[in-house]
Amino acid sequence: MGYLGNQPAESFASFEKQVFTIVNSQTAYTLNHAVTNENDIRLVINSVVQEPGSGKAYTASGTTLTLSAALTNGTDTMYCVFLGRALQTVNPPNASVGTAQIANLAVTSGKLASGVLPTNTPAFEAYLGGSGGQSVSDNTVTLVQANTEVYDTDSAYDTSTYRFNPQTAGKYLVYGSILAEVGSSSNMNENYIYIKKNGSNVTEYEDNFESNPVRLNVINVNAIVDMNGSSDYLELYGRINSVSGSGQLFESDSQYKRATAFGAYKIIT
Repeated sequence: MGYLGNQPAESFASFEKQVFTIVNSQTAYTLNHAVTNENDIRLVINSVVQEPGSGKAYTASGTTLTLSAALTNGTDTMYCVFLGRALQTVNPPNASVGTAQIANLAVTSGKLASGVLPTNTPAFEAYLGGSGGQSVSDNTVTLVQANTEVYDTDSAYDTSTYRFNPQTAGKYLVYGSILAEVGSSSNMNENYIYIKKNGSNVTEYEDNFESNPVRLNVINVNAIVDMNGSSDYLELYGRINSVSGSGQLFESDSQYKRATAFGAYKIIT
């Protein structure tokens, strides 16, 4: 017959069939597939479709088919059709499956064009460890010695040079924080933080703080940086301009947990 629009894909689907070997005096048979109840199959005995249900020709539950009366081997024949199981798998039309139809975590890397699931690596985070903090000269741009790694997925961060040199090209979210301390009370101090790529500033931030009576100030910065995946490297720098002019340091983890820290991770290629 003719159709308006696309012809239904189910028109060529057939249902799975199971033929039974009759056992004399037996009323219970095992189905190849579990069913909810007898309405999930069509039972045919001696070419006659049987009526399902309790008190009728048969009942079914799970993989058990129960007849209301036993059959005779060599005389009777019996088969069933599983109404919910089509033998043919119908491919959906192009562009017909949306995100909502795909189960969470159902897509594997083999199904992607690149063969690799997107990840946020390379990634690292490190902080200034040890006791006493890192002493810095007044009003001098100084490399932050983040010497203790929290994680480093690709061994791209060096705890001796304090550089992040990822060997995967992409855009990276880079972040850093410095807890500055000045040696004595004074009216006003300046705390600076810099992210440098290949020795040049990518971004910087400055914050003023009074050190009377509190002599501590934390400052944060972040930026998105494009890395070439070979020679590009990142560093975190700071500068403290103190009125007192002495006793400046970047606080370490021993004083305030991971207060002075440096990290980055790839966000897109």
